[in-house]
Amino acid sequence: MAPSSKIDRQWSALTPPLSEWILDAISAMGFTKTTPVQQATIPMFMGNKDVVVEAVTGSGKTLAFLIPVVERLLRLETPTKKHHVGAIIISPTRELATQIHSVLISLLKFHAPSAAVINTVDQDEDSDMADADAPPPPTFPPGTLKIVPQLLLGGNVTPAQDLSAFLKQSPNVLIGTPGRLLSLLASPHVHCPQSSFDALVLDEADRLLDLGFKEDLQKILGRLPKQRRTGLFSASVSEAVDQLIRVGLRYPVRIAVKVKARATENGKPDESGKIEDKRTPASLQMAYLIVPASHRLPAIQKLLTSLQPRPQKAILYLATCYSVDYFQHILPHLFDGYTVVPLHGKQPDKVRRKNFTKFVDSMMPSLLLTTDVAARGLDIPTVDLVLQLDPPSDPKTFIHRCGRAGRAGRKGLAVTFLTPGREEDYIEFLRVRQTPITPLTTPSITTTSIDADAMTSKIRSVVRADRALYDKAQRGFVSSIRAYSKHTASSIFRVLDLQWEDLANAWGLLRLPAMPELKKFTGDRSLGLAIDFDALAYKDKTREKQRLAELNAEKGAEEGEKPRGGKKREAPAWSQKTEQRATKEVRRDKKQKKREAERVSKLSEEERKKEEELRGMIEKVRRKVAEEEEFEGFSD
Repeated sequence: MAPSSKIDRQWSALTPPLSEWILDAISAMGFTKTTPVQQATIPMFMGNKDVVVEAVTGSGKTLAFLIPVVERLLRLETPTKKHHVGAIIISPTRELATQIHSVLISLLKFHAPSAAVINTVDQDEDSDMADADAPPPPTFPPGTLKIVPQLLLGGNVTPAQDLSAFLKQSPNVLIGTPGRLLSLLASPHVHCPQSSFDALVLDEADRLLDLGFKEDLQKILGRLPKQRRTGLFSASVSEAVDQLIRVGLRYPVRIAVKVKARATENGKPDESGKIEDKRTPASLQMAYLIVPASHRLPAIQKLLTSLQPRPQKAILYLATCYSVDYFQHILPHLFDGYTVVPLHGKQPDKVRRKNFTKFVDSMMPSLLLTTDVAARGLDIPTVDLVLQLDPPSDPKTFIHRCGRAGRAGRKGLAVTFLTPGREEDYIEFLRVRQTPITPLTTPSITTTSIDADAMTSKIRSVVRADRALYDKAQRGFVSSIRAYSKHTASSIFRVLDLQWEDLANAWGLLRLPAMPELKKFTGDRSLGLAIDFDALAYKDKTREKQRLAELNAEKGAEEGEKPRGGKKREAPAWSQKTEQRATKEVRRDKKQKKREAERVSKLSEEERKKEEELRGMIEKVRRKVAEEEEFEGFSD
């Protein structure tokens, strides 16, 4: 039986009809049925229409634009000329661009002329692995239409190497991030004339603009012909994308594929039976757990062991790169049986790609510890669980994070952790934005103060073993608080409401760092711990030796001695610099108050009265403005 015979009639019924080899490829890849977004998008895009597609995560958007792009290029009357580009696909992240390229390669394996060229390119790149006994590659008549893709990413490959590969391979489909694409298109050897260029696709278009690529996108659009097919794809189309639509698209068709679900009231199913639109797949359960900060890791530990079947792959989202850098050393000691894989934007490109591949290919239970760099578009098989330790700053990102699970009809669970109090308003905040979440009831997770204290003690024992972890904890904690203070829903996530000691216990801190946000904190910054920080050593012997030398030099300076050899003292550690800055700020405030007191003391009685009247008027205006700006609920 031919593979195409397994295809559901929905694929064969698409108009214009798809090529037979495309149906074979789709069947072999396991996509036997079309999704709503594919049914709506493929005919439009193939039929010379620009499209703006908004569809829930995991709904099949990648095939919805790859299939029509491939079909359009293979239905041209003549092949694309050498060094001419036929289509460009732009992605906001390297990981997503790599994924799109991999799906396209899998598709083209079933198109013999394209597969032959791709195999030749692979053998050239890895000539040492070539099989001398392998049969020669098949040949095709001149003028045979084929697709040759090229992946353009920053990192280890330079723009010059990209151009060299382009000139050698003459690809007609470019996939990459905006900056690297623009570098290649700026070359006079790369051509995108109206006679050759056919289609432009912007995947996760709103994220492209959020990351500050707007200027690069405008330059790319300026280098492309206006007569082309353009497609914008995302799970959340924002106002910023509307600006791009006006510039880059011609009378686009808007396609919105949403999920109908039973309405919720206060996080629970509405008994009235009312149906409302959702922005996430029906197979994805989005839940929340309200626990104090110090109870979150114990709750995750119980969740990983309580779920049946046990999650094969899980993703844990944190707010900042420094948070990931710290917890990647802590979590392996807490979650037995799980391989913890860190991924964030400050990692070198080689490490980042290696870690992502490690997580995707892992056959053992794995936990990806990451930031929003892995929130968009990535299709990772067998991700069953998404955990959000820090709710995202941008509410749109919430949808994309959760959408890493429950893809393509697979059941998934996304759990968001909130602390009791004002953060509970985030539930209503999401409901207004058509992203309702419900309490986590299955499995039932309960934690006690004993669980929290035991977890904190375990983390601190790990940190005490290496001063480097103490430094990472201090840096990560500060960066996390700064991110929290910049949350879009600032009326919900307020630094003033944070329970500092409980939060410090959640991180396993040995003491609270010196930071401006703690100016009004009156509690115990040592967290009740008696620790000799001079004796807290680095595991790295070279680093420890350097620290001891600096410590002895400081003690010598305090006793009036000069450092031996007259060498200049090394710069203090990051944590010491932070404390010094905080001390300077306190001194500066004191000096400013003193100068103000001296100025007031020199004023005459009449000048003082006028100044008091002025202050009263300013205070009156402030109160009036505050009353006018009184919070009236969430805007949609």
